[in-house]
Amino acid sequence: MPKSKPINVEELKALVRTVPDFPKPGILFYDITTLLKDKTGFAKMIDALAAHYLEQHVDLVLGIEARGFIFGPALAYRLNAGFVPVRKPRKLPSAVSRVTYDLEYGSDTLEIHTDAIEPGQRVVLVDDLLATGGTMEATVKLVNQLGGKIAGLAFAVELDFLKGRDRFKEYDVFSLLHYDE
Repeated sequence: MPKSKPINVEELKALVRTVPDFPKPGILFYDITTLLKDKTGFAKMIDALAAHYLEQHVDLVLGIEARGFIFGPALAYRLNAGFVPVRKPRKLPSAVSRVTYDLEYGSDTLEIHTDAIEPGQRVVLVDDLLATGGTMEATVKLVNQLGGKIAGLAFAVELDFLKGRDRFKEYDVFSLLHYDE
């Protein structure tokens, strides 16, 4: 990948639409669909994510359903790595490893094919958003179950005030866009 000039984070932030009171009153939703539809903005985001991991010899990029599927294949392509989907239950056709984790109100489950990661393979886990970190924490458990080595956790957006990063002190956590409120 050719060297590119440093990313202008404020340029990318300007492409993100904020939606007040969604999904419920008092929440300010950061809608990245407006950034994704901008071909230059999307390309710059993928290039910036890839630049962070280029020297790390990544074997696989894991994308978490559903928005991790947007970034994962493009990032894998830029890193010359394979792509592995991490899915909701009963979406994968072969044998799976599964982790159930707690949400604010209830629980959820993620699955990955048992043969998706070979022991020792270096993987980057990618999702659109780091909020409290529960979904990523479950994905980290899946990677560890299969013997993968985590090269990093990548996010398009991080809500710093929710302190999800604190769950991952032993990992390289890289987020492009940070929001404090």
